[in-house]
Amino acid sequence: MRLSVLDQTPIADGTTAAAALANSVDLARAAERFGYHRYWVAEHHASPALAGAAPEVLLAAIGAATRSIRLGSGGIMLPHYSPFKVAETFSMLAGLYPGRADLGVGRAPGSDQRTAIALQRDRRTQSPNDFPNQLAELLAYLEDDLPPGHAFAELAKTLPGRPETPDVWLLGSSPDSAGWAAETGLPYCFADFINSDGAAIAAHYRRNFQPGVRAAKPYTMAALWTVCAETDAEAERLALSSRMMLAHLVTGVLIPVPTPEKAAAWLAANPHASAQASGRRGRRMIAGSPATVRAGIEAAVAEYGADEAMLVNIVHDHAARVRSYELVAEVFADVAIAA
Repeated sequence: MRLSVLDQTPIADGTTAAAALANSVDLARAAERFGYHRYWVAEHHASPALAGAAPEVLLAAIGAATRSIRLGSGGIMLPHYSPFKVAETFSMLAGLYPGRADLGVGRAPGSDQRTAIALQRDRRTQSPNDFPNQLAELLAYLEDDLPPGHAFAELAKTLPGRPETPDVWLLGSSPDSAGWAAETGLPYCFADFINSDGAAIAAHYRRNFQPGVRAAKPYTMAALWTVCAETDAEAERLALSSRMMLAHLVTGVLIPVPTPEKAAAWLAANPHASAQASGRRGRRMIAGSPATVRAGIEAAVAEYGADEAMLVNIVHDHAARVRSYELVAEVFADVAIAA
């Protein structure tokens, strides 16, 4: 079974966003040493909690610091951008790092509504809700199959990384994304850490998959919230930071990653908020010792019928976060996690 990493570039309380970016590069190096298959970085804007505002820039730095691990976006929020610009950017990444580039795209804003408007060039009105059209245009540039009479047809030939191209993925947590991935013949990454009721959605994707030039058969990856430590108790302690963050997030408040001690005190003083967040969490949290985590990952992969698991977490201490990924790699040492 393949295991991969999704990094949201968390900003620890008391540190800086620049430190979070350096931590992402360091974690990518470590993930490569541990044998992970791919390393994706997320896109979030105007956040005191997450520093990954420009995945393409961070991926270039990670590519220069690593040798073989696949590099990808988890994801590029396509509604903010011109499909041609995204095609150029990831073509360049593929040219710089041949055979390693993944372009994961999604339709979520990765921000609040005010920031989404700030990202627009034309702010007189909201951007149209035309994600399927944007996706089709993006794929047409990368595959150079715009109709001959199309005004932009010749632009595809100018992509700077050719002949290299990125592998395109569709990301999502809803039936819509599964349908688009199936119709366009793309591999599909389901965000279980957002919606843990995705098994039926993944099954719908596989049933309706249309083979084509991009893939001959469906490929499903489940993105799972996973915190691993030497003991169950220590993993649960580390996970308190993200629990406090989530309790704030459901009320629209973003905060830097608190220490476990600060989180424990706040959660104890605000049991209603903690319970409300747990009830609305919409995701499973696999937290525990290596044996506990392996069992949880294997159960989730079986539930999804997934070909690959992508692990995501937020903890305050960078060393503990690196160790979490190391422990998972060790407990799966009897399987080729990057096969």
